[in-house]
Amino acid sequence: MRIIQIIDSLEAGGAERMAVNYANALTTEISFSGLVATRKEGSLKRQLKDEVSYLFLDKQRALDFKALFRLRNYVIQHKVTIIHAHSTSFFLVFLLKLLCPSVRLIWHDHYGDSEFLSKRPIRALQLTLPFFSGIISVNQKLKLWAEEQLKFKKVLFLPNFPSEDLVVIQQTVLQGVDGKRIVCLANLRVQKDHFLLLEVAKKLQKSHPDWTFHLVGKDFQDGYSQQIKDLIVAHHLEKNVFLYGSKDDVKNILHQSTLAVLTSQSEGLPVALLEYGWNRKAVVVTHVGEIASLVQNGKNGFVVPSKEKQLFYDAIVALIENELLQKEFGLALYAKIQATNSEGVIIKEYLNWLQNSHK
Repeated sequence: MRIIQIIDSLEAGGAERMAVNYANALTTEISFSGLVATRKEGSLKRQLKDEVSYLFLDKQRALDFKALFRLRNYVIQHKVTIIHAHSTSFFLVFLLKLLCPSVRLIWHDHYGDSEFLSKRPIRALQLTLPFFSGIISVNQKLKLWAEEQLKFKKVLFLPNFPSEDLVVIQQTVLQGVDGKRIVCLANLRVQKDHFLLLEVAKKLQKSHPDWTFHLVGKDFQDGYSQQIKDLIVAHHLEKNVFLYGSKDDVKNILHQSTLAVLTSQSEGLPVALLEYGWNRKAVVVTHVGEIASLVQNGKNGFVVPSKEKQLFYDAIVALIENELLQKEFGLALYAKIQATNSEGVIIKEYLNWLQNSHK
């Protein structure tokens, strides 16, 4: 098999990281593994292995024929047999299929608002997906949605998997006191519900003032991120909550952290959670998406309903006050991810499915 991953950008995000993880993992499994970034490059480009063939299209608009024909030439040159399109890049590869009918198309659905699927626009998908050989969904809700709403038969639920970062300069130095840091890896998007985190930070500031929150993720410089910044000032949390923007050195950041949290209202299977577990962190997370398939409440982390600030705060305090539990949860979550979400397990299932999903 000769497979390329296609993704809109290589900025730090869950879908983007998974495109890179697949491209890297496949270098030792198949005869050709490539990755194409369509609109924008980004920090994750540095995480690509040297063995991955790479192309940047610099696509400027929805219908960019120059970019389309560059992609066509690349596919022909490298004798690509399967195109694995992530998220919104499905439309470009649909157009490519019209020019290269022999290539097989796979769509990887990373949709992050899986709690609000009824509001999802589907017209473009309904028009283009008949040209695809299969769909990969990152959680069971998305799989069911593809089968029921899109009437698609060949749908595979395949959880995300973590991957070791390539050599990255360890440049991020977290504020706060060593041993008393709580990290949240999440781009500043509404569904990540940083407002809940700030409510919890207010309560923790009174009970455990030495503990600090560290928000790592892309700042889109929009109204949502401005609200977060305004609330930090309004609640006098400048010495308790710190924003860092998007960062490459995730392992280094987690090494400096004691606890790890996600306060999301909606998720698929967040890559951040996999990174927490891969680095043996004790977690407090919300019960959304596929999170509960990995984190069993009270066994390898704490899972609380979304928007429940008191329960979230109580779970954090329980961990703060029990260092042995922190270690137990971290090791147990690591063991769970090793067993069910390791790169080897997922890639084997992926390749078996590709071999059996011919039309």
